[in-house]
Amino acid sequence: MPFPRASEALSRLTVLDLTRVRAGPTAARQLADWGANVIKIEQPADPDGGEPIGGPRDNPDFQNLHRNKRGITLNLKEAAGRAAFFRLVEQADVVIENYRPDVKDRLGIDYATLSKINPRLVYASISGFGQDGPYRERPGFDQIAQGIGGLMSITGEPGHGPMRVGIPVADLTAGLFCALGIMVALLERAQSGKGQWVQTSLLQAQIFMLDFQAARWLIAKDVAGQAGNNHPTSIPTGVFKTADGHINIATTGHQMWERLCNTIGATELMEHPDYKTSAARSKNRNALSVEIDRRTVARTSAEWVEAMNTAGVPCGPINSIDQAFADPQVRHLGIAQDVAMPGGGKTTLVGQPIDMSRTPSRLAAPTPELGEHTDEVLKEFGFSAQDIDGLRAAKAI
Repeated sequence: MPFPRASEALSRLTVLDLTRVRAGPTAARQLADWGANVIKIEQPADPDGGEPIGGPRDNPDFQNLHRNKRGITLNLKEAAGRAAFFRLVEQADVVIENYRPDVKDRLGIDYATLSKINPRLVYASISGFGQDGPYRERPGFDQIAQGIGGLMSITGEPGHGPMRVGIPVADLTAGLFCALGIMVALLERAQSGKGQWVQTSLLQAQIFMLDFQAARWLIAKDVAGQAGNNHPTSIPTGVFKTADGHINIATTGHQMWERLCNTIGATELMEHPDYKTSAARSKNRNALSVEIDRRTVARTSAEWVEAMNTAGVPCGPINSIDQAFADPQVRHLGIAQDVAMPGGGKTTLVGQPIDMSRTPSRLAAPTPELGEHTDEVLKEFGFSAQDIDGLRAAKAI
């Protein structure tokens, strides 16, 4: 029975996935979720190796990262394993790796080597800090990149010290940017017929994600600080107390400020000299937040969300993760999707946040067991039963 594809969009592409942990698997997952033939290559089981990198296979994180892929084992430290890998490279479109920069050179699977085997190959690398430079050999970790990249200095409440973001944003964005770079390289290959080396890093991704905060420094030499829940430029925007919790309110521009005042019954604030202009509201934002809180605590979060949105003021609840997935709009969007598990039953994972009219993505297959598709994949690449037996005898698979 042929392996089910998640989409027809990228079904013509074959991807060799050497990645581990999170950033690299995120890149490979993007291609798998759009139907590419992604082959996850792992080391054969080592009884004395302890817990594998990336954690147990059955944990939610691992399952979410590696769905829609097939899995094989291949020992690239053995000559027979490398030779087998080179045979796969001959027919592949993409190789993705996120080793430390020197590892691929030691293994002999670097871009220079593989591009001689397959000049059309798109080779993608994700590292912690870049393929060269003074931090080249440092091990990469999301929180380290958040710190070096400036994000932790602008996250959290003023005066409470640096704060990491609650998701591995450097890992995830590096993976997404890598997938984007791969697609750019494949589009260019359609014209030139040549592959190329795509490189990104956690640090580059994190710096890019500073976005307007980075521009404030580069252009205006304005070093942003922590602002907590207050938006740095749109005022008043932030978190406000209600009778049963908190809500987010976002106001931009004078018209929306007036709508807010009318909705909360504070029309006198519109003419107050401390709040009448945008500059005044910025200068006195803390006092203004207190004034707004005084009004919003009178009603529940649900009541304010309804009233604000009816008045044209952006407002929303602050959900816990379980509440987020129970939200009617989230349920309508269908981003939580079921995938059938081997032996019956199902699990639910996060699907792609993109809708396509002709070639949608779906969760077609769960994360493979270690080496689950080794024989199947090698046969597709032209390995005979004798070849496969020889690789197994050499402990290469």
